Amino acid sequence: MPDWLRLLFTRQMLICVFTGFSSGLPLYLVLNLLPAWLRSEGVDLKTIGFFALIQFPYTWKFLWAPLLDRYHLPLGRRRGWMLLSQVGLLLAIGWLGGFSPGANLQPVIWLSVILAFLSATQDIALDAFRREILSEQELGLGNSVHVNAYRVAGLVPGSLSLILADLLPWPLVFWITAAFMLPGMAMVLVVPEPAAPGAPKTLRQAVVEPFQEFIGRKGWLGALLVLAFIFLYKLGDSLATALSTPFYLDLGYSKTDIGVIAKHAGLWPAVIGGLLGGLWMVRLGINRALWLFGFVQMFTILGFAWLAWRGVQPVIDVFARASLASVIAAEYLGVGLGTAAFTAFIARATNPAFTGTQFALFTSLAAVPRTFINASAGALVEEMGWVSFFILCFTLAAPGMLLLFKVAPWNEAAPSLKV
Repeated sequence: MPDWLRLLFTRQMLICVFTGFSSGLPLYLVLNLLPAWLRSEGVDLKTIGFFALIQFPYTWKFLWAPLLDRYHLPLGRRRGWMLLSQVGLLLAIGWLGGFSPGANLQPVIWLSVILAFLSATQDIALDAFRREILSEQELGLGNSVHVNAYRVAGLVPGSLSLILADLLPWPLVFWITAAFMLPGMAMVLVVPEPAAPGAPKTLRQAVVEPFQEFIGRKGWLGALLVLAFIFLYKLGDSLATALSTPFYLDLGYSKTDIGVIAKHAGLWPAVIGGLLGGLWMVRLGINRALWLFGFVQMFTILGFAWLAWRGVQPVIDVFARASLASVIAAEYLGVGLGTAAFTAFIARATNPAFTGTQFALFTSLAAVPRTFINASAGALVEEMGWVSFFILCFTLAAPGMLLLFKVAPWNEAAPSLKV
């Protein structure tokens, strides 16, 4: 078995499966199960739309990440915070189903905010833990395994829980969903705490030194270029998929077509792309993967432009369904490849002494386009039309690619961090 494939079947990669699944479950519960539950309980669509605002902890988690870098809990600096947040998530998810949002929405709102806060806190600890157990050679593959498990976790609240809701009362559905946090909790109890060289000894160090270290290592210009790259690299494909379901409906596809085709044509190519991307990164290196995978994720956006150019289909036949499936599969294959390289780049940019804070800062910045810029997608489509909108998305992918000349040159090997 070649070395690059042997890396896939290691203890570290198995741990990454558990970290990814534990991280993805609560987010997809907020994105998929919560809106379905609220709607079935008679909550109006406008109110459900406002529930998107409870995701704000994911974009502000860097504010309390220094606490996780500084303070040790009984199981350790990483494992202790992981277990504490996971126990909180299990209870929050289970208790959530016991309320009646149609009668009294306020406790549902507050518990949902707590759930999102605990989920973001778990992400800080999991990201730091994963960075500290993976060697430089394992970063690409380990992060792609984590991201793939993250996506697969979405099948629990996004599919299994919805099916159970037709058979069981909602309180039981939420407790069953909460039970899927148990494998991650078991993993925390059996793995050792990673070494923490140079860990901050005061809260001031935990707050200030991650930023000083990053700027000192990169310089002001280099640090700004890295931050700009993190913001821009996924901007094009993130914006392109922001209104995917309304786009498919505008083309004449039924909800059943979208549910069957989009779900599977989007999920599994993204998983396969992420896994292949991680394996190829072992041989290519992170820099070259960013270039190659970035071009794939950029040019697959044009498939949506082609669908928009074809316009509304008078008859949704086999060819129309195959066209939709092919475009979605290509786009999400590119998303999977690009995300694998991008996540590995973020992990490599952190210093093991300040992993929690730096990782939280970078991933918070990467979430800004998804959270705020994507909100302009509807206005852009109304102003430009679908074809021009997707051409704009393709164009917006270019600045991130151009920054690769500075932040990840093709032939430059990244130096190992020393702490």
